[in-house]
Amino acid sequence: MPLNSHIILGVHITDRIHHVDVVQHLLTEYGCSIRTRLGLHEADKGFCSPSGLLLLEMTDDAQNADTLAERLNAVEGVEVKKMVFDHP
Repeated sequence: MPLNSHIILGVHITDRIHHVDVVQHLLTEYGCSIRTRLGLHEADKGFCSPSGLLLLEMTDDAQNADTLAERLNAVEGVEVKKMVFDHP
């Protein structure tokens, strides 16, 4: 079935090590609503950034996407931005 829209959540995590448990729990809880998950952070030999960025492509269920965004935003050190691309 074609999507009505693409819903992308950008999740910025400022302290990955301390917030990973809560964030991972929420991602698992909403796993069936996440089509694609891409994690980005700076890493090099001997260095791994404490902050990171997740890009989540959600199913076109806007209510689930909004609820996940609200719950992630409630976690200290986590900020969520939402992008929606509608199909005509």
